[in-house]
Amino acid sequence: MLLLVALAGLYAGTQNVLAGGGSFITFPALLLAGLNPLAANITSTVALFPNQLTSSFAGRHLAGGVHGVSLKRLFILSIVGGIAGAVLLLCTPVSMFSRLVPWLVLFATTVFAWGSFRKKPEQAGKALSDRTIQCAQFLIGVYGGYFGGGIGFLMLAVLTIAGQQVRMAAATKNMLAMAMNASAVAIFAFSDHIDWVTCLALMIGGVGGAFTGNWLMHRLPEKILRGFIVAVGVVLTVWLFVR
Repeated sequence: MLLLVALAGLYAGTQNVLAGGGSFITFPALLLAGLNPLAANITSTVALFPNQLTSSFAGRHLAGGVHGVSLKRLFILSIVGGIAGAVLLLCTPVSMFSRLVPWLVLFATTVFAWGSFRKKPEQAGKALSDRTIQCAQFLIGVYGGYFGGGIGFLMLAVLTIAGQQVRMAAATKNMLAMAMNASAVAIFAFSDHIDWVTCLALMIGGVGGAFTGNWLMHRLPEKILRGFIVAVGVVLTVWLFVR
């Protein structure tokens, strides 16, 4: 079973580099490994963090703020939101989280499908107000710390509508996703919900996936990968509702 988890981490790490959505693979893999939904969510977040750290570091020179909101302010909002979401998750009983998970996966799958197949803007969109940008980023941070599926596409939508070019928005969202997950990981590290043996296997696979993803970046059609992730999300959503 640990080999299966490591292979899931390898694929998820590769997927995160190429298109995002790796948690759609690791979450069901951890459920199949016997973890409850709460433990699976927390273990997945911790295990995939090294992969996110690498991605954000690689694109740090392209990241930036938008209008009157600096990257530092967005970074801080992401950290604070991530902490709030992580604390909220740890305060949620396993039974309640198990009931919420199908709806969270359904929401995340919908967001992922929209972000994957919508027409990408050629130019930056109409700017949002600074207050709206900050509120949106904080709320995304809370969601990211609590569950996290689809946060990349939520941030891309806000940043491009606010006025960032798509390339810059992609680098910025990687930095901000790392920030909110770093704060969540710092809290989850002290949680007894983490299965550390399984987490280590997943982490090793994820690090390997980072290298594999970089090698495959210009060799595989991105739409096929995204389509596979959406299919996994749909199947997982149906399974969680009927089980």
